[in-house]
Parts: sequence; C-alpha cells; structure tokens
Amino acid sequence: MIIVEQSAMLLSHTPDPEILLERAGRTCYKSEDRITAESAPKFVAMICQKNHESVLEHAMATIVFTTDRGITHELVRHRLCSYSQESTRFVNYYKKGEIRVVRPLALHTLAAEACWEMACEAAESYYNALLSEGCPPEVARDVLPTCTAADIVVTANFRQWKHIIKMRTAKAAHPKIRLLISMARDLLIDISPTVFKLTP
Repeated sequence: MIIVEQSAMLLSHTPDPEILLERAGRTCYKSEDRITAESAPKFVAMICQKNHESVLEHAMATIVFTTDRGITHELVRHRLCSYSQESTRFVNYYKKGEIRVVRPLALHTLAAEACWEMACEAAESYYNALLSEGCPPEVARDVLPTCTAADIVVTANFRQWKHIIKMRTAKAAHPKIRLLISMARDLLIDISPTVFKLTP
C-alpha cells in the first residue's frame, strides 16, 4: 500500500487565453479596433465584473488530479467538463504492485491513523486474495476503500472552472476537495490572473 498526497497538474490550456477572450468579447461590442498589446487584462476584468461570463467559454484548461475515489465522485458531478478517470474495473493493482490511497485530513490521533492504515492494508489483502482466486479486477475492486487513489483528467472552459472553484472551495465543501480545487485555482491564476484572481 502506498499513501499518496493529493495533487493537481496543468496539462494543457488555451494559449494566451486573455488575448483570445478579449478578441471574442469585443465582437459583442464591435470594438475590435480598440485592441492593443496591453488592452486584454482591462477588457477581461470588465467582462468578469459585468458577469458577461459566456465570453469565458472560449478559453479552456485541462488539469490532471490525483485524489481519492470519493472526491472524484464529487468532481464528476460538474456536467460541463470532459473527464478521463483511472478505472478500477480495468486496472489490476496487484500487477501494478500496490494500491495507492489518500490519507483522510481529519485523523487527529495516532490511534485513528493506525486504525485507518490497518483497514486499508486489510482491503488490499482481500483485493489481492480475490484476484488470486481468479476474480477479475472489476469484481475484486468491490473491497477497495473510498480512499483508493485515482488520477482524473478534467477539461473545462474558464466559465466552468470559475463555477467549480466557487462551489468546491466554499466553506461547506468537503475539506479534501477544497484543498484540491484550491490547487487548481493556483494553476489557473498563473495562466489567466485577470479571470481567476478574484474567484473565491
């Protein structure tokens, strides 16, 4: 069993997204003649302040997350994204060497941590036993815990990323998804600070 940390890594994004957003947005106002080498951030800030967010749908970003299966179940509820997720049906973790798990954030005592680790190790042992008995991975996976790690690639336009950030970093969101989507927000701020710096 390998304990892994949650992570987020940017795989791809629209090149020069704010330049594209300005060009698309100015079409609405027929003000393309006002485009300059420095005009994009100011224009994009204006459309964000006016909630003219349909313009943000022209720019895209793809992020690969490593998290647990419980959190991926929450993430895929956002309908306007494209997803490619590690499959427990087809991946044989015995052949991969070990299962990967993500530690809960609220294990406040050594006893709680030991209990969690023993449960994960037992699940891995029974998973391997089922495979040894001839069960395919799609059957053996039924004993894997919710904290089993999974990689998931998510592609969304900037409007949808803003929505995901707003929903999943809110105080009521699960602590793990708050942490994960905060990582995504930091990546997105690097490629489009005007769009994402003010996103909660």
